[in-house]
Amino acid sequence: MDNLVGSEGAYYERSPINFVNKFTCPVILFQGLDDKVVPPDQARKIYKALKESGLPVALVEYEGEQHGFRKAENIKFTLEQQMVFFARTVGKFEVADDITPIKIENFD
Repeated sequence: MDNLVGSEGAYYERSPINFVNKFTCPVILFQGLDDKVVPPDQARKIYKALKESGLPVALVEYEGEQHGFRKAENIKFTLEQQMVFFARTVGKFEVADDITPIKIENFD
């Protein structure tokens, strides 16, 4: 992990947890609960901060997944929910498939 992104300064600059106060648009987070690169508590902290700030935000956590999702059903669900999230929050297109959306805080 020490050499993953470079110096401590580079790590700080590349960690969105340090800049949540600058977020201005809806955010959907997908988090593997076994992720060693981005600990699940960081996604939860971002989610909580954005929810409290009033921005539309959603969080999906996957048991048994790491930083890159491997299970086909989780990959499919992630892609579907991304598409639905953008369709709902951007509002410029409709999703052709019948996909049940997840709850978006500060939006639904």
